[in-house]
Amino acid sequence: MVKTLHPQNYADVYHVGDYFRQGNSVLMDLSALSNAEARQLVDFAAGMVVARDGSMERVAPKVFLLTHPEGS
Repeated sequence: MVKTLHPQNYADVYHVGDYFRQGNSVLMDLSALSNAEARQLVDFAAGMVVARDGSMERVAPKVFLLTHPEGS
């Protein structure tokens, strides 16, 4: 399952992490955020993805797909 999220500020990072930890792929649309806030969310997501052996791909400007490794 892919969960699409549109964070409105850095505090919404909790939801990104929660859905990802539940085993869902997460599509983060950060277009509503300033570049500085978007960068903070991307940094958080990158660390989380690396810790869980997943991957992160930019699919459009300020839109990222977080996925788990195959078979997880």
